[in-house]
Amino acid sequence: MNSKSESKGSLLWRFSKKFQYAADKIIPDSLVFCLILTFLVYVLALVLTKTNPITLCNYWFDGLWTQNAFAFQMGIMTITCATCAKAPQVKKVMNKLAAKAGNPVVAMIMLTIFGFVTSFINWAFCTVVGALFAMYLAKNVKGMHFPLMLAVIYTCMVFGQCLGPTASVYALLATEGNYMAEYFGGNVVTQDISVYNPHNVIIWSVFAVILVIIAIVTRPPKSEIVELHPALDEEDPNFDVTSRDTLADKMNGGKIFMYLIGLAGLIVIVNSFATKGFMKTLSMNFIIFVFLIANCFLYKTPRAFIEAYKSNMTLACEIIVQFPFYGGIMGIMQSSGLATIIVSGIVSIATAATLPIWSFISACIVNLFIPSQGGQLVVQGPLLMQAAEALGANKIDVINAFVYGDECTNLLQPLYLIPMLAVVKMKLKDAWGMCAFVCLFWFIVVMVGYAVVPSIVPWTVAF
Repeated sequence: MNSKSESKGSLLWRFSKKFQYAADKIIPDSLVFCLILTFLVYVLALVLTKTNPITLCNYWFDGLWTQNAFAFQMGIMTITCATCAKAPQVKKVMNKLAAKAGNPVVAMIMLTIFGFVTSFINWAFCTVVGALFAMYLAKNVKGMHFPLMLAVIYTCMVFGQCLGPTASVYALLATEGNYMAEYFGGNVVTQDISVYNPHNVIIWSVFAVILVIIAIVTRPPKSEIVELHPALDEEDPNFDVTSRDTLADKMNGGKIFMYLIGLAGLIVIVNSFATKGFMKTLSMNFIIFVFLIANCFLYKTPRAFIEAYKSNMTLACEIIVQFPFYGGIMGIMQSSGLATIIVSGIVSIATAATLPIWSFISACIVNLFIPSQGGQLVVQGPLLMQAAEALGANKIDVINAFVYGDECTNLLQPLYLIPMLAVVKMKLKDAWGMCAFVCLFWFIVVMVGYAVVPSIVPWTVAF
């Protein structure tokens, strides 16, 4: 192999470096990124909606607290999953699995498969567990560029929602009496139509293959590889250091309490799967509960259990602090009417053939400020469906394109990346360049896909 090309890395690597160079120079920490978005949306709302400054501040204040429950869920999930993953028993299993990847190519293929499978189960599950699996792979396979690994697993998480049955848009459309049903003749839209239609499957499959190719072919030279050296290599701490001299000590170090709680939890888990089915059971709260119960058995005593949680508590700091700020941004966007103005302006120049493309672009833009698929659909959904009815466009293509756009710019704005960064102890700029690099390919594939696929694969729905 040419030593000169080795010293520069692959062509894709040299291209990706332009994004990382930009990230190193202009991308601040995730909190500053969030605050800049806040100021930007405030100014835009002030200029475009003519809402007075005090009212906008009140919209921001009201929005801050809409994310309280979600912030707590993401924080406790990150802590609980990390606590589970750092248990000696889990380390042994994940190390054994990661050791099967004998080289970087196999490791990247394993990572993408693991990412898509866990994303289909639940996006929140993939968010933390995927990052942890990437850490174990990086530990076992030398020469892995960890920022690329993190970008790949994060892309799997967000992209999986475009074909996964747990995405909130698809779940909503399949629910009786949902507020979007009026645009579909009062009918529910089952997932065989909304998700697993030929246009969506083709576009999804093309980018999934391209993502695997990107993961394999983007090879840095040895001198530029950023390997991860996590605390996973440290010896397992002994959390159960309580003496057994007093009754209180014996209770603190007793296993019976944790085993009884664990047993009760197992009963709930098995019963839920048996009565509701696997996929319908996997809410975010349920996933947190599963890991919580697992930790009862992994750490065995109350003292060991709580000390293990304390050691991971800092992972939730940025999540708890920053999620409310995104709620504030959403509050301004929705209450001021700024989101409606943006979407209406973009959709107004569309035709029946191009509406899916404009739906995608508008969702990409709005998602930067309203990074919630459900909240974004409330703003965009009716406008897009009204445009589809007026133009005679394929409504399902418009909805699918909206989902692709909503998920695409999750690679640029860091809300859902924050838990992953917390787990692997990285800053936003360390991974943002690679995420933006992958985002470009996503954008191109979806744009070309909706320009080409509907014309060569005819498919209509009776709505």
